[in-house]
Amino acid sequence: MTPPTPAPDESAPRLYALVPCAGVGARSGAGRPKQYVEIASAPMVAHTLRALAAVPRLRATLVVLAPGDQDFEACAPDFTGERAWVARCGGTTRAATVAAGLLALRARGAVGSDWVLVHDAARCLLQPAWVDRLIDACLGDAVGGLLALPVADTLKEEAQGRVAVTVPRQGRWAAQTPQMFRLGLLEQALAAAGDAVTDEAGAVEAMGLRPLLVAATLENFKVTYPEDFELAARLLRGRVAAAAGSAP
Repeated sequence: MTPPTPAPDESAPRLYALVPCAGVGARSGAGRPKQYVEIASAPMVAHTLRALAAVPRLRATLVVLAPGDQDFEACAPDFTGERAWVARCGGTTRAATVAAGLLALRARGAVGSDWVLVHDAARCLLQPAWVDRLIDACLGDAVGGLLALPVADTLKEEAQGRVAVTVPRQGRWAAQTPQMFRLGLLEQALAAAGDAVTDEAGAVEAMGLRPLLVAATLENFKVTYPEDFELAARLLRGRVAAAAGSAP
């Protein structure tokens, strides 16, 4: 006789993804919010959300849009179901958008001990295995952490268009997303740090805490500048071709 499947432990911390999607993409040169630009036959945000949907441990993904957004549903028609949440409460900065998203999660029943994985919509090459790696590393951690990449290039500090000094690269990492922290901690950190922080880890660091660095891959880059779009498209098409070649 097959034993019954145990009921999920509703008292255990839950995991939510939060995708800030209220930006205008001013640096991309796309003429519209970059998350809605088509890359490899689908808008960028659709690729991002497809990857998050393939992570079973995420209870839901909340996409935080600008209040007047009229494009999202057409650009992500597959983002439906009980695990697909949308809130049109984004702010003028990333920090404000994430803070508003945390309030929206609270309104849907999330509590302070739950985990939130904040991920850039523009990191559209995300793979579910990378998210699982972050979750595995952070679930038992007191602070939380982020995907990041050790810096391989020699770093130069600039002054008036010229090299001012060479900066040692040892011990330096490039921050990526998702960044995974408890909802309550992230609320406190963002409230204290204000809009100046450019990522959630920075806000948590400002509280005197040390987020965990989880090694990622260069492929998890953020599509930002015009030349990034073609690179992302080539990589995505390469994945499709590789998957087709390995199919029986």
